[in-house]
Amino acid sequence: MGKWTQTVTAKVLGVGVLALLMTIPLLQVRGLVSERQQLREGAIAQIAQGWGGKQVLGGPVLVVPTLQQVAVAENQPSQWRAGSESMLADALKLDVAMAVETRSYGIYAAPVFVATVKLGGQFRAQDLAQFRRASNAPWQGGKAELRLPIGDLRGLQEVSDLRINGQPARFESSAERLGPWPNVVVPVDLDTLSDRPIDVQITLKLAGTEALQLLPLARSTDVTMHASWSDPSFIGAALPLEHKIDAAGFSAHWHLLDLNRSYGQHWTDVDSDMSAALQASTFGVQLYQPVDVYQRNVRAGKYGLLFIAMTFVAFFLFEVLKRLRVHPVQYLLVGAALATFYVVLLALSEQIGFGPAYALAAAAVAVLVGGYAMAVLRARRAGLLLGGVLGLIYAMLYGLIAAEQYALLIGALVLLAMVGLMMYLTRRIDWYAYVPTSTEPPAAIMEQP
Repeated sequence: MGKWTQTVTAKVLGVGVLALLMTIPLLQVRGLVSERQQLREGAIAQIAQGWGGKQVLGGPVLVVPTLQQVAVAENQPSQWRAGSESMLADALKLDVAMAVETRSYGIYAAPVFVATVKLGGQFRAQDLAQFRRASNAPWQGGKAELRLPIGDLRGLQEVSDLRINGQPARFESSAERLGPWPNVVVPVDLDTLSDRPIDVQITLKLAGTEALQLLPLARSTDVTMHASWSDPSFIGAALPLEHKIDAAGFSAHWHLLDLNRSYGQHWTDVDSDMSAALQASTFGVQLYQPVDVYQRNVRAGKYGLLFIAMTFVAFFLFEVLKRLRVHPVQYLLVGAALATFYVVLLALSEQIGFGPAYALAAAAVAVLVGGYAMAVLRARRAGLLLGGVLGLIYAMLYGLIAAEQYALLIGALVLLAMVGLMMYLTRRIDWYAYVPTSTEPPAAIMEQP
């Protein structure tokens, strides 16, 4: 048993166990990345608290108060309950101009915007008449409200113009909600309109953070949006029919019909599934930040065990082919240096960006491990070669991180090539041979060709 533990095979198994032990610090690093990402999200929440969060904006919705007859219990007379019915516009047009800037909270930054929105909505007279006839509950007089849903009312900076059929009006605050979103409302008297169409014109400024989504609250919704941000991510239930992106920013155009959504032009407040249906119909843009250091750090960490194992294999090959002896503690010190790479990368990438941070961290670890290998292996050439191999490994890792769509293919080919190279280099090793010790002369562990 004692002799078997001195074989090359036992050494390989020991190196494998040491590589697995290095998963412990790698998991700690992954937890650190998650913690820093949560700190960033908290910083963005602080920015949004004083500016406005991710915004959602809809069109005007006509809401009429009703009296609905409901059954209380069996053999009991029904009772009247106050409710409401909602109707959407025939046409909705939005012209959105976003002024974007980046705001910082500590070392963290997030894109914020002020959107100048020109909104026009039209309710047809025949739709209003049909709405009244189709109602299954008597209306409470002619009093109604036009409600405008806004995701975060803290971001409503200004309403510079509000006109109903050409007459100026004013929004009022309200405790009512449209789905999950709060509203601002303006009262209207349907009796005075005498079944005439309702034309609503609104100009407002809406501030928010990272994203602006819109609601298709009309039979026909037409949206034009442009902003000075060159990395938009179009999100939600509908992509733009046409868009243009260049260094100066982007412009986009959407056109949606009522047939493109899962709810109709009219519903009552007892429709319990409306909130989910409304949320599912949102569309718009997210101000994407292409240099997401945390996402890239997570992707780099996923290959940590693989590259620690590859470095250990390189050490092992030098040890066996050169008939040297490396202590397990020395393997652990090399593994600790490799794990430290991810901590240094995370710390630097928050300050100077991912690319420069990666280059500095990789260079530092390659020099550190290469210099240590010179002392351990007592060969300058071996240390330089190992440092160069480690630099090549980190270059391949960066390629895997950068190639998002082809990362799996490239990684699989690199892994296959590395396995093939190790098989070639170890093809003449006698795995039953004893590992040389410091007290005995080196034993020949390579077969004669």
